[in-house]
Amino acid sequence: MLLFFCLTTTGCRLYSFTGSTLSPDVKSITINNFTLATAGGPANLPLTFNERLREYYQRYTNLKVVPSNGDLVLEGSITGYDLLAVAPTAQDQAGVNRLQITVLVRFYNNKDESKNFEQSFSFYQDFPQNQTLSQNESRLIPRILDQIVLDIFNKTAADW
Repeated sequence: MLLFFCLTTTGCRLYSFTGSTLSPDVKSITINNFTLATAGGPANLPLTFNERLREYYQRYTNLKVVPSNGDLVLEGSITGYDLLAVAPTAQDQAGVNRLQITVLVRFYNNKDESKNFEQSFSFYQDFPQNQTLSQNESRLIPRILDQIVLDIFNKTAADW
């Protein structure tokens, strides 16, 4: 039984219980500040996004977040902050409004350049037509950013 346990725990060196499949030789990550490259959105949106991204990697990996020259590097910009009318009604009005945020991410893996990519990640949340964006922003933005951070993590660290 002890032999079985030793074989199963050492045989999967790239798997962790957090879902990360990072190589053991990857020790650090640099998350460069994302910029706001779109009109609209709160002025602190990039700062909020940067902090959520750093916190997620610190919490769910053993990577050290370093200011430069990390084994992994994330950078990019928030390219979309869009308010869309969806679900039209019979009165030619939107039944639901949608806030959608899009983030362009450039990822560099300095240990395995075949994993490098540039990709947009986007997510949205809906809110009732009879409410304004300012009534809902403080509730919707954290949910949207959390999902985008999770999607980025899955693409970079979980290799999904």
